[in-house]
Amino acid sequence: MLEFDDIQHFLIARPPALAARYEFLTFRQVEGARRWLAGIIQKVGTAGIAGTSQLDSRWVTVAFTWSGLRALGVNETSLSTFPEEFRQGMASRAGILGTTGANHPDHWVGSLNSPDLHAIAILFARDVAERERCRQEHEQYVRQCAGVEILSSLDLEAIPPYELVREHFGYRDRLSQPVIEGTGVEPTPGSGPPIKAGEFFLGYPDEDGPPPAMPQPEILSRNGSYVAYIRLEEHVGAFREFLREHGESHDEQEFIAAKLMGRWRSGAPLVLSPDKDHPELGKDPQRNNDFNYATMDPHGYGCPLGAHIRRMNPRDTAVNMQRHKMIRRGGTYGPPLPEGVPDDGKERGIAAFIGCASLVRQFEFAMNVWANDPAFHELGNERDPICGTQDGTFDMTIPNRPIRKKIKGLPAFTTVRGGAYFFLPGIKALRYLSTLPNVS
Repeated sequence: MLEFDDIQHFLIARPPALAARYEFLTFRQVEGARRWLAGIIQKVGTAGIAGTSQLDSRWVTVAFTWSGLRALGVNETSLSTFPEEFRQGMASRAGILGTTGANHPDHWVGSLNSPDLHAIAILFARDVAERERCRQEHEQYVRQCAGVEILSSLDLEAIPPYELVREHFGYRDRLSQPVIEGTGVEPTPGSGPPIKAGEFFLGYPDEDGPPPAMPQPEILSRNGSYVAYIRLEEHVGAFREFLREHGESHDEQEFIAAKLMGRWRSGAPLVLSPDKDHPELGKDPQRNNDFNYATMDPHGYGCPLGAHIRRMNPRDTAVNMQRHKMIRRGGTYGPPLPEGVPDDGKERGIAAFIGCASLVRQFEFAMNVWANDPAFHELGNERDPICGTQDGTFDMTIPNRPIRKKIKGLPAFTTVRGGAYFFLPGIKALRYLSTLPNVS
């Protein structure tokens, strides 16, 4: 049974927040770091009150890098029990993740590639005004904790209209999320069966059997998760120009946009609505995921084999899917670019967290194979058209009868602007870290 009162809410439930602030911290003094943590624990929301009237938009989420655990005073014996990929950090895994060229850590912003990055505090807020109050409150609190400094920050805000979650390219978002066994949530049709809790939280059975070994001591790792943070800039002006270049009419442009994603911008899947948009289907959670690929669209005449959603969630055309699924959290940052307005040079995009129990098996596998392997689905020379690393040398194939369409030299619609690997401890672990004894 899941120990909800010891699990941070972050991967279980979203607070009713339309704004947030990510603050990336460094710890110069261990005493100040522990004081900061001890005082902020009371604001950390737990999974135990998710879905109740106590759900608060002002919740805080706290997570640490490997060097951050060291800065808090975790001893070397314990630190050595964490997996190698977490110890190395995301910046050191660029070759595996495919973050090359403009996406390389050398170009990242906000000190996210620095060994001085120790922690993240996510401040949720009902709206922008409340976020500003949270920012001021946390800034004042940090000043009281010697040696704790904010390296950088990022403000996030939902894109209106708020009744439908969208990202800057205009696609409806958050349509497909795995359900964790033991949460009491029923999967929507087509979403697959609930997934063992051990695929997301340490200390529980996973899809392969009994709980695997955890970092030591157990109080530090039990009910914790690994989260991969990635800040992805979206080049909205370039995306719209690409659609205009390859589609003469508005309908043709929307068709190409749908083929790149695998869904119409309304959220309607191409497998179920291959020829025209179907907004009512897109907003119906009982229908908008109820499809497969192997029998309903084996050749990609509806949803191309290389489309974003088909690569990042191959459904019944891949093996061991239950072991590769992840939970995504996060939101949009930067101002929306109005339709018909040329690119304004301002950065906008998605800042996301990928929650899992194994960074290698889940997040790194998805980035290495699903997003960036040119031969995935035997395509030959393609990467994910939305989030894959594009440099103008890869293609996009749109199957059709009798002649398929191949778009040569796909441009980059997104660029990785930063990232990091964090450990999201349980509540008991946060208290443990805040009261570690000093080592002389």
